[in-house]
Amino acid sequence: MKLFDVYPLNDITIEKALGATVWDDKGQEYLDLYGGHAVISIGHTNPHYVKRIEDQLHKVGFYSNSIKIPLQVELAEKLGKVSGKEDYQLFLCNSGAEANENALKLASFHNGRKKIVAFTKSFHGRTSLAVATTDNPAIVAPVNATSNVSFLPFNDVQALEDHFKKEGDEISAVIIEGIQGVGGINVASNEFLQAIRRLCDQYNAVFIADSVQCGYGRSGKFYSQDFSGVNADVYSMAKGMGNGFPVAGISIAPKLHPKYGMLGTTFGGNHLACAAALAVLEVIEQDNLVQNAENIGNYLISELKKLPKIKEVRGRGLMIGIDLPEELKDVKKNLLLKHKIFTGEAKPYVIRLLPTLNIGMKEADQFLTALKAELA
Repeated sequence: MKLFDVYPLNDITIEKALGATVWDDKGQEYLDLYGGHAVISIGHTNPHYVKRIEDQLHKVGFYSNSIKIPLQVELAEKLGKVSGKEDYQLFLCNSGAEANENALKLASFHNGRKKIVAFTKSFHGRTSLAVATTDNPAIVAPVNATSNVSFLPFNDVQALEDHFKKEGDEISAVIIEGIQGVGGINVASNEFLQAIRRLCDQYNAVFIADSVQCGYGRSGKFYSQDFSGVNADVYSMAKGMGNGFPVAGISIAPKLHPKYGMLGTTFGGNHLACAAALAVLEVIEQDNLVQNAENIGNYLISELKKLPKIKEVRGRGLMIGIDLPEELKDVKKNLLLKHKIFTGEAKPYVIRLLPTLNIGMKEADQFLTALKAELA
């Protein structure tokens, strides 16, 4: 059997990883400023994280959600404390797409409606509802297409208000990334997020903050939507939540009420997943990584804005987009092949930085030096 060939691959095999450094099977060292799509939040093979999972594995690795799992309660309490959403409720699942899928279903259960508002350049996942709210027709199969989703211009308050005036009583939910990842590191304005909150309140729609990539401290606040000063009804999260272990969830406002059988999952919230997620939150809290993400991010953004030839620098904290002109389209490739630095990309020519939240000035300066060399 062969692998189903859906990924364009770099000819690199990673065999060892520690912190923000990875090594290939030939012993070559790389600086990792991408973290596998923003997944590595507290560093590769963090010792506390490894011990947490290993200790749990020696006790019990899995049992279903038909019994009490105290680790789930512990995780919910810790997440509430660290995120500042202590009165919210937690539903655990396995991936970002699944988190958004459940958030959209929950909204529809809550108000009995079908219409969803999403935005241009959005990416919410590849499962049925999640991909239907993703602004990329190439990955929306015919069976996923639905007339229930409307795509509005990102950061356009007037377009949003006009749409609610027209269809407000039918809108179930508005789903938005506080900082668009795949779309190119586009930051939702505070005014725009505040308008979503106001209109959702006015029309009894559910405000879903997709925090799969921009959450978990990456922006310099726990959820990037927190910059706006308003709360969403549901926050979806995954990626950095488990530092590489598949775990995801939605944090749900008190006004949304559960019923038995409403949502469900086989693997979500299993013992190992909870151990991994608890380790992440414990390290984030103990090492003050949200503040570090803000500090190092501010430094990188400030220094990047001084460089020539860059069209624009966007982002917050350690979620940064460097928009390059077409003539510099090979910079990302050269950073990897010549300077041994992993970065991400967004089409057409945006370099995405999504490093572990505990990188320091040394790693930041290493990247800046390499980028300056390429720009020169």
